[in-house]
Amino acid sequence: MNPRDFNLMELRPEIPSARITENMSSDERFQNETLRPVAKLQDNLLVAVFRNYITKHKNAFYDLSMEKRLDYIENAVQKDIKFRNSLKGMIIGQFTIAEYEAYIQNSSALNKRMMNIVKERLKSNIQLLERNLAY
Repeated sequence: MNPRDFNLMELRPEIPSARITENMSSDERFQNETLRPVAKLQDNLLVAVFRNYITKHKNAFYDLSMEKRLDYIENAVQKDIKFRNSLKGMIIGQFTIAEYEAYIQNSSALNKRMMNIVKERLKSNIQLLERNLAY
């Protein structure tokens, strides 16, 4: 393992609930071994990036009900292609070379899993997206 890959692996948090079993699919294994730990590592950055997204879109997020805010997150991640690609880059940039090689074998399905994880991380951190907590 090269020094970059070793350092990346050392940085990642452990997620006890991300179990690996013999009969799980390769996509699910990649999700639990790579995507979830990387997303957790990047959690604060994802929140900061989303705060910036809110600002660039005239702070409309802050005027929405909680249910509409969750929809806003969903739509931003799913439909804003530039934003989505930026989020993907933040996750993919933390892959080791071997993980990247595994990722490109089935990137379409893994991108769906990745974006679902990012959406859930943002939604679970919605309290950090309040206007008075924004920089």
